[in-house]
Amino acid sequence: SILIVLIFCTVVMVWVYLHVRRQEMRNRRYNFGGSNNAENHRESRRIRKILFLYTLSLYFSYGSFLVAVFIIGGTISESIATTLIPLLGFWNMLVYFLPNCLKYQRDHPGTWLVTAYCQVLRPQAP
Repeated sequence: SILIVLIFCTVVMVWVYLHVRRQEMRNRRYNFGGSNNAENHRESRRIRKILFLYTLSLYFSYGSFLVAVFIIGGTISESIATTLIPLLGFWNMLVYFLPNCLKYQRDHPGTWLVTAYCQVLRPQAP
């Protein structure tokens, strides 16, 4: 059943990306000169990257569990599951805050991504 969920989530992610891409193509006729092709596809590229990262985190957490069950089996796969499956929330958090971290990097040139995450996730004093 986990394999079915992985396939379903992948299909949905691809469908969402294709829907956004088609919408951009339809809206292209309303662009008024001056904007180039790369500018027109900025939103679909952003969404493609985010969807890819969310899907990758899902595959890393559940896919490695499936590989462990089918190849290793037994109690080792249970220990892998208890370690990796809860990490899905952590990976999703990293993907969710990535745009804020990239904005922080643009505002503070030369900042490493790890430092940007620390700055974004650190509680701010009121």
